[in-house]
Amino acid sequence: MSRPTIAGVARAAGVSVASVSRVLNGLPATEEMVERVQRAVQELGYVPDARARSLKVGRTFQLTLAVADVGNPVYVTMMRAVEEVVSAAGYRLVVTTTGPDVVDEVALVRGMARGYADGLLISPIRVDEDLVKSIRECEVPVVVAGNVPAKAGVDTVRANSPKGMLLAIDHLVAQGRHRIAFLNGPADTVPGAARSKGFSEALKAHSLQPIALAEASDFTFAAGRASAPDLLTAGGFDAVVCANDLLAVGLMHELAAVGLEVPGDVAVVGMDDSELAEQCFPTLTSVNLGSAERGRRAAELLLARIEDNDRTPRRIVVQPSLSIRRSTP
Repeated sequence: MSRPTIAGVARAAGVSVASVSRVLNGLPATEEMVERVQRAVQELGYVPDARARSLKVGRTFQLTLAVADVGNPVYVTMMRAVEEVVSAAGYRLVVTTTGPDVVDEVALVRGMARGYADGLLISPIRVDEDLVKSIRECEVPVVVAGNVPAKAGVDTVRANSPKGMLLAIDHLVAQGRHRIAFLNGPADTVPGAARSKGFSEALKAHSLQPIALAEASDFTFAAGRASAPDLLTAGGFDAVVCANDLLAVGLMHELAAVGLEVPGDVAVVGMDDSELAEQCFPTLTSVNLGSAERGRRAAELLLARIEDNDRTPRRIVVQPSLSIRRSTP
């Protein structure tokens, strides 16, 4: 049986080969045309020849998503949202891990010159001048899911962490919790710095002082458990805000190990509102920083940048919300 061709798809859809090509390449087309072509593609089982397509239009039709830790649930959520957008436009998504070192982030951006992808969506956990320079000079379009200086001249989509922290503190205070501690990740990271500042500002808004502060070595479950003794030694708190859900769940394990009940003795709030927040026990109250929305918006910006690299860069801020569960009263 012969392999379906683009000409066959055109005949089945009752449109021209050029129209099929427009739809398959994610170019503007009427809803009716898109529907007819997609139906014909599905009925015939047509699979585009990626190599021929790349040579013809000078593209790989492949995009790269780079995150610090592919095991972090928040990045998984973001990845799914990005993949949904770019696959609908005819692109494959390749996901890679940069790790926590900014040197590796810079190396990845500079490596884009090898031409294995048409664009890069990166969520850097640390930012320095070398990274900003490499982004500015990158040979393919770049969008940052995170915060980099405006001088980078790049599209960005970031969360409003300070507002999210205020939502968490407002909720705890409303529940009668005034002795609030904070478990942060590394303070020299983009999220660590933003959430530390937000925590301080939120407490000041309620005329409160932090009861205890601890800084984990990473934004992981294991780091949350390892940092718990620092908070427990300080003591005196009736609530803890954690910089992400993994840290929060790690902390709750250690609180249980020393006989403290959540939320009876200590209320716990996470950030990210990942799937983990609903899977742990008790379920975790968490600040939703819009990871799926950030992924969608960043993917849309990257596709737009590929089509028009002279566009004025956009800086989008996604607003947070609070998901209240059983870890707070």
